[in-house]
Amino acid sequence: MTTDLAKSIRIVPATEKDVPLLLTLICEFSEHVKLRHHVVATEELLRRSLFGEDRRGAEALIGYAGNQPVGFAVFFHNFSTFLGKPGLYIEDIYVRPEVRGKGYGKAMFGHLLNLARTRRCGRMEWSCLDWNERAIAFYKKMGAVAQDDSTTYRIALHPEES
Repeated sequence: MTTDLAKSIRIVPATEKDVPLLLTLICEFSEHVKLRHHVVATEELLRRSLFGEDRRGAEALIGYAGNQPVGFAVFFHNFSTFLGKPGLYIEDIYVRPEVRGKGYGKAMFGHLLNLARTRRCGRMEWSCLDWNERAIAFYKKMGAVAQDDSTTYRIALHPEES
C-alpha cells in the first residue's frame, strides 16, 4: 500500500559524487538477487563508465525519502528497428527491502516510464530473474507483459578484453 512516505520520494539523476552510494546499492541489489559473486564493479569503473571518458549513454537515478536513499535505477537507450524508435532499457531497478511495499518502487518505475514517454521512446524493457516472483508480480501490476517469444543471450567479456 502506498503511504504518505512514498509521496515524498525525490528521484534525481545520479552525479559523480554519488558513485560510492551507487556501488553500495548495486552490491545490496546483487546480494538480493543472489549474484554478488558476479559484481566486479569498482567506484573507479562506475565513475569512468557513467560520468567519465568511457561513458556510453548509461544513466543512473537515485530515489530518496527525505535524505535517505531508498533505491536506484540504471538505464540506457536501445533502438527498435521494427518501431523505428529508441526504447528505454532498465538494466537494474532496486528498492531497499526495509522500505518495500510503501510505493517507492512504483514511484521509481513511474518516473522511468514518464522519462521514456518524454523522450519519445517506443517502449520500455527490462529483464527479470525467473525465480523473482515478487518482482514479477510487481511488474504485472504495473501493466507489464512478459515476452515469451525470445530468450536473452550473453557473451561475457573479460575486463581486459573490453
